Amino acid sequence: MNRLLLLLFGASATVLMFGLWIPFKALVAQELLALAWAETQARQVEARPWPWADTWPVARLELPELGVSMIVLEGLHGESLAFGPGRMVAGEQGPVILAGHRDTHFRPLEHLEQGHRVQLQGQDQQWQQYQVTGTRVVDSRTESIDTSTFGPDTLLLVTCYPFDALDANGPLRFVVEAKPVNRPVQKDTVAAL
Repeated sequence: MNRLLLLLFGASATVLMFGLWIPFKALVAQELLALAWAETQARQVEARPWPWADTWPVARLELPELGVSMIVLEGLHGESLAFGPGRMVAGEQGPVILAGHRDTHFRPLEHLEQGHRVQLQGQDQQWQQYQVTGTRVVDSRTESIDTSTFGPDTLLLVTCYPFDALDANGPLRFVVEAKPVNRPVQKDTVAAL
């Protein structure tokens, strides 16, 4: 009986550890990424957050109404998305596309509503303020996100859907579309908006 209890306890602890590993890794990584982002801005270089990193910070994303701020990484490969949202390059005339996991960094997207603000800081330390114009769900089996229908001033935030699904490989994508508010925002004025 004691062995069975010990086995059950060990199995439970292992499952709990694996369940908490990804959110913990994402949280710790954002701290290291914040340091790399500060270096990127100060030195105007691609500062990698750790020596073996295959990505680097390219922006800071803020969702003011939700109290969320995060560092955005270059690329959409699995290694970078484990640590933060990634930027997809859609060409010079395409929109800015950021993608992230629904169970870590982009979980707050489910609470974004039309009219909410989204702020994106570039390497030049300038902030561009956007306003959410809509959200929709795309079924990747029958539809793709046609980037040619969006201008270069559009910001798209993309994550898997539904937010509480257990299937990590589902075909649905939640897409937030945001358009810029005309003027870039200085960081010290962001809090006043």
